[in-house]
Amino acid sequence: MTTTGANAAVDWLVSAAPDPDACRRAWERNPLGVALLEAGRRWDVLIVEGALGRPALEVLARGRERPGPVLSDFREARTGFFVPPGTTTRWLGTGIRGAGPGTWIVVPYPGRATGGVRWLVPPDGSGTLTDPVALELALHTAVAAPDRGR
Repeated sequence: MTTTGANAAVDWLVSAAPDPDACRRAWERNPLGVALLEAGRRWDVLIVEGALGRPALEVLARGRERPGPVLSDFREARTGFFVPPGTTTRWLGTGIRGAGPGTWIVVPYPGRATGGVRWLVPPDGSGTLTDPVALELALHTAVAAPDRGR
């Protein structure tokens, strides 16, 4: 990720904070390279078991449109897809957790290595989010894959 791209991504991410400038300063000084950002304002996050999330991301990546930002926690136990605000209030899916209004997520600084959570698809600063319909189809495709679980 270029410095310009990382700056645009940081600008977009901190825009979800109540005080974007204070958030940016604290984030840049954080030795772990992570910040807590509020979900539900600029995006919701759908959190999927990693064994399903990674194959679903592969399906999305083969599509016509670039998926929105996607996070993975350490050990890739969970994958978090950034989706439009309000998605979590309408989402029905067994084993899928939603981070929407009133929740906070740990977000790594774009372009910097961290010891834990990391970007599988970093934000590009444009505000692109994963289409929930495309994500649902990708999850169904990933579940139905004959080699899942091997």
